[in-house]
Amino acid sequence: MMSGDGLVVRVRPMGGRLTQVQASGIAAAARKHGNGLIDLSARGNLQLRGVAEAAHPGLIADLRALGLIDADASDEARRNILVTPFADASTDALAARLGAAMAQMPPLPGKFGFVVDTGPAPVFGGIAGDIRLERSEGGDMLIRCEAAALGAPVAESDAVKAAIELAHWFVSAGGVTGGRGRMAALIGQRVMPQGALSGRVAPAATCFAAAPGLVSNGVLVGFAFGQMAAETLAQLAPLGALRITPWRMLLIEGLRALPDLPGLVLDADDPIRRVEACTGAPACLQAQAPVRALAERLALDVPIGKRLHVSGCAKGCAHPGRADLTLVATGTGFDLIRNGHAFDPPEVRDLAPDALHLKGQF
Repeated sequence: MMSGDGLVVRVRPMGGRLTQVQASGIAAAARKHGNGLIDLSARGNLQLRGVAEAAHPGLIADLRALGLIDADASDEARRNILVTPFADASTDALAARLGAAMAQMPPLPGKFGFVVDTGPAPVFGGIAGDIRLERSEGGDMLIRCEAAALGAPVAESDAVKAAIELAHWFVSAGGVTGGRGRMAALIGQRVMPQGALSGRVAPAATCFAAAPGLVSNGVLVGFAFGQMAAETLAQLAPLGALRITPWRMLLIEGLRALPDLPGLVLDADDPIRRVEACTGAPACLQAQAPVRALAERLALDVPIGKRLHVSGCAKGCAHPGRADLTLVATGTGFDLIRNGHAFDPPEVRDLAPDALHLKGQF
């Protein structure tokens, strides 16, 4: 994808996991072929920024040598699978089987995704995924459509087959129009799968709140606005295998102490964690203004428990949901939206960024 700072190249690690060799190799490739900046996406992918068109073939060759490129590009496009970073061996195996089955899936919309949340405890309750593999309160495996309250019980050995069948059902039921479509929209029309795929059992509730710190299988470390320098990744690589999360954090497997490295967010109460901000201008062609320096300054105005979204345009890519306050760049300043999305009508228009202060506004 072309952006204001060059091509943005997505990397989808198999099972959401990077070996130490792969992490080190990605860091080297980002410096060699790009501008040395790497984004963590909300879908658990890496995005290498600032890649010149002439450098793209060399980057792909380096990523292929690391085992990070699918043999079939269409399989890679469909392999939009979010895997719990707290996966046990059976969950890792399930995710691998699902990833290997992409050739059996029908043509799916670009944003159509799968969630594998079958680890020791559910963690993705608030994360969207069109087809979800989860567990019930009793620990039994379920397959569930996004936006459906109930899932269908399925044997672990049959879970991938059921996911393939549910994907084909989604297409045949009219879920795709003009190459676009999401499961939640189809379920919202009260179109439901029948038979063995019909929902009968509720998934276990998610009680997990993602934050930097020690976790059961390692350490979670965060990054301001989900962006890290290649040098930071190079320093993390020797510490352990890495699991990519949708929370713009990395999980370092097996580590039992927070790493003392620059560029990391290690405090769960760091004000920067209360702010969402996109890349902004000039790196994004759609953005009407730079946003991250403003977002970083305003983070100190955001109380604990509140959320500020600073967006370069009305698309609101960094935070599709509602925020307590949203600032949207326009050609003449920033519009302020209260308790809404970036595309909602503003309460105040054309605020000058240099004069913006939000203390007492929440």
